[in-house]
Amino acid sequence: MARRKNKKISARSLLSLLVLAGICFAAWWLWNRKQPHFVRYPEFGIDIPANFPIHGIDVSRYQNFIDWDEVKAMQVEDVQINFAFIKATEGLGSVDTYFTRNWFKAQNAEMVRGAYHFFLATKSGKAQAENFINVVELEKGDLPPVLDVELTYGVSPDKVRKNVREFLETVQQYYGVKPIIYTNVDFYNHYLKGDFDMYPLWVAHYLRKDRPRITRDWLFWQHSEQGRVNGILTRVDFNVFNGDSTDFNKLLVE
Repeated sequence: MARRKNKKISARSLLSLLVLAGICFAAWWLWNRKQPHFVRYPEFGIDIPANFPIHGIDVSRYQNFIDWDEVKAMQVEDVQINFAFIKATEGLGSVDTYFTRNWFKAQNAEMVRGAYHFFLATKSGKAQAENFINVVELEKGDLPPVLDVELTYGVSPDKVRKNVREFLETVQQYYGVKPIIYTNVDFYNHYLKGDFDMYPLWVAHYLRKDRPRITRDWLFWQHSEQGRVNGILTRVDFNVFNGDSTDFNKLLVE
């Protein structure tokens, strides 16, 4: 009887160990599943405009986890990522899922950073500006705030311009720096041209390799949405700055 009892204890102990091992393995698997797996690319995967010395990217939650040290370290010949625009907010109350992480990790990697707001033309420009202001704290060395406006959602051109103006004026008054407008060539020409030419422009245009097809001055050019960068799993938008390092440094928040 004693021997049989010992066998039962051993069987129970073995079963307990197997259960514990199973729980540990499941916990390990779930933890690793949630961790970002970063990738390295031998090249950026796109044609890079050769006549601009300063290059950057823009990101949002769609890029998921980003290893900013890898982004900063990647260099192909004389091209490396010098700046990053990071999505902060959208509409009246939405905050990008990865903004806080990206904002601080980019700074820790010594990447020049900027924050942008995705604009909903159907909503109050002032209220959207307040959403951005409540989330984004600019520091010395950051890029000016950006308004990303590229859709009307059926709103009349006059109302689009009214709401855009409210956003820009509210943000400029709060931060003491003139915001940058991001949009594509067609949207600017149809809805903003003539009324917002005094604001710096970040323009999206993918059909030319030398410069965007727009007549007014521009500050940044988003020339591709198919780039590859070490530390980012997905494709990413690529941009260039229209100027040299002296011009770029003058643009940064003081």
